[in-house]
Amino acid sequence: MASPPFPTQRMLGIDFFTGTPAEAIAYISKRGGLVIAPAAPSFIALQDDPDWGPAIANADLAIADSGWAGLFWRLIQREKITRISGLALFKALLETAQARISGNLFWILPSEKAKTKALEFAQVEGYPTTPDDCYVAPKYQRSEVRDQRSAGSAAGRGFEDLKLVSILEQRKPNHIIVGIGGGMQDKLGSYLKRSLSYRPAIYCIGAAPGFVTGDQVAIPMWADRFFVGWIFRLLTQPRTLLPRLWSARRLPGMMVKYGREMPPVRSRN
Repeated sequence: MASPPFPTQRMLGIDFFTGTPAEAIAYISKRGGLVIAPAAPSFIALQDDPDWGPAIANADLAIADSGWAGLFWRLIQREKITRISGLALFKALLETAQARISGNLFWILPSEKAKTKALEFAQVEGYPTTPDDCYVAPKYQRSEVRDQRSAGSAAGRGFEDLKLVSILEQRKPNHIIVGIGGGMQDKLGSYLKRSLSYRPAIYCIGAAPGFVTGDQVAIPMWADRFFVGWIFRLLTQPRTLLPRLWSARRLPGMMVKYGREMPPVRSRN
């Protein structure tokens, strides 16, 4: 990431925004760009996935969403990282007047169920969202990732979803909510930023929309604030969450070894 024009704290090569959720929304709403919210497994991906580092390098604003990363950083570096969760950021977006403008929000969702929940939530809460404002993402596979390297390309490899790009070009929403998670969202967000002819705000915030719409287990704000929202998710999605939590065991060692520097990609040999 290039040096951002706002105060940050650097952890493992990523400059994290140190303001409030409302300030983050105000900044990215005015300028557009890519927002990332790395979870603990995303930090591990810095070493394991050669495509992830270039994707985050294409980001314009990063928030420290991971409670585990914040806790480990405080214990190891004796420094408190300013945490903004994807949930808090999403709620801050919903509180803006822009969110109430028809066609301004576009949702990229992981399933038809998530789409139904988003539309039900929007209707009840008075957000002017229609089925045309939602896109159910395909199950992106490695085979769908093509080499997009070109002279001067900072983002390296990424997704190709021409259907989604076409829809966004026609509708031109100002705020694109990428809620697919699974380690794919940052690469998809980076691809959209490079592919679109205009500059919307693109929020890669994983499961956060589902916490609000009811597609995911509801997480009280007190639990989110005290870094224990993962417990609520673990109780309802143990098969999905346990492997991700297990992968986070490498995070303290990475912080000790690399500190504020970005870890290199590990050799596959």
